[in-house]
Amino acid sequence: MKTIIEPFRIKMVEPIKLTTPEQRRELIASAHYNPFRLAAEDVIIDLLTDSGTSAMSSQAWGALMQGDESYAGARSWYRFRDTVKDIFGFEQVIPTHQGRAAEHILFGVMVKSDSIVPNNTHFDTTRANIEFCGGTAVDIPCAEAGDLDSRFPFKGNMDTAALKQMVAEHGPERIPLIMVTMTNNSGGGQPVSMANIREISAIAREAGIPFYIDACRFAENAHFIKRREPGFENTPVIDIAREMFSCADGCTMSAKKDSFANIGGFLCTNDGELAHRERNVLILTEGFPTYGGMAGRDLEAIAVGLREILDENYLDYRLFSTRYVVEHLHDAGIPVVLPAGGHAVYLDARRFLPGIEPLQYPGQALAVELYIEAGIRGVEIGSVMFGLDPHTGEEHPSRNELVRLAIPRRVYTQSHMDYVIEAIGQVWQRRAGIRGLKIVRAPRFLRHFTAEFEWIEA
Repeated sequence: MKTIIEPFRIKMVEPIKLTTPEQRRELIASAHYNPFRLAAEDVIIDLLTDSGTSAMSSQAWGALMQGDESYAGARSWYRFRDTVKDIFGFEQVIPTHQGRAAEHILFGVMVKSDSIVPNNTHFDTTRANIEFCGGTAVDIPCAEAGDLDSRFPFKGNMDTAALKQMVAEHGPERIPLIMVTMTNNSGGGQPVSMANIREISAIAREAGIPFYIDACRFAENAHFIKRREPGFENTPVIDIAREMFSCADGCTMSAKKDSFANIGGFLCTNDGELAHRERNVLILTEGFPTYGGMAGRDLEAIAVGLREILDENYLDYRLFSTRYVVEHLHDAGIPVVLPAGGHAVYLDARRFLPGIEPLQYPGQALAVELYIEAGIRGVEIGSVMFGLDPHTGEEHPSRNELVRLAIPRRVYTQSHMDYVIEAIGQVWQRRAGIRGLKIVRAPRFLRHFTAEFEWIEA
């Protein structure tokens, strides 16, 4: 097999500030042991998120200069709208400044105090926006998702038998929509198969319940289908994407992921009356319906990025580079979620640090130690992020205790990833001495962004 190279050339660089472990101990302590609170310049390899952190192309930067900043009906709006309609296929396109804004509008219009919203696995802002409206976010991942070592190719699938049972029990009266996140971010960046998408769509349409896709990594999911699902080997990725969305009634999208943009998003539907209500909320919270909180230059960049993300040479490189890290860690005996997802590497903190109880937050402890060891910033996806019930204040261990290392698009090279592999191996060697953490201050919703921690005394 030939070496898969980065399908781009670098023409501008940004210097990285190098720090020592002693400096990083002081920095993370000052940040109350929460990597979100670190200054970005004090991070060597920033894998906190792939959202808004990608490198834009020369074509996208050129498009920025063409941005029409007219308040209403700008030329850039029509270019953006037409691109979204061509790829996603929905009639109504509502721009927002990022994905969580689209979620806030969608759930604010559709979710009531007794609503139940099923998903393969809700991510943090999706769950929080549902709960903020008084609804209940229910995760029903497929059974294979529970085995982190399994190489089942579509561990992002929804358990459709459980979905049928939920629909039969509660009906459309309490289920305002069914949602699927692709790829499944909370579950290891795992893809959803076309067969599963079709089955969910059939269940939803039989019950008269709208089916929505969280589409922020749609191109990666489509490419996984091409590479892993029989019958799609020779289908262009753009056609796979179009078929995925043809099964749905709408979508939310963070353009900060699979369109390389630094800001932006949108909400789509085929329901004109629903779109009218959503636009009324948009005007109150985001802006006029032809810019939705974005500048014209942002609309232009997204229109370019949505085309570029569908380049299959790029997608081959993207998925291979993530797999490169996962397989090296797995070969070293380090517990990692298998198979490799598209956008991130997921360390299994529960097995990495088996001596730390879930409510002493092994994922947070591991994220802190990675920063101290090598200046690598990741994020906990476990009991800090998902353990607190915001309505009751009760805390329960999360299904998994993970650390996500999300890889920005077109930012780091293989040598950076080799550095990451080596650093994780060094933390693995001294894992027995790592302690747990306790929360000393946190908000009720989305506490992982701003929570303050202290080490638990040995």
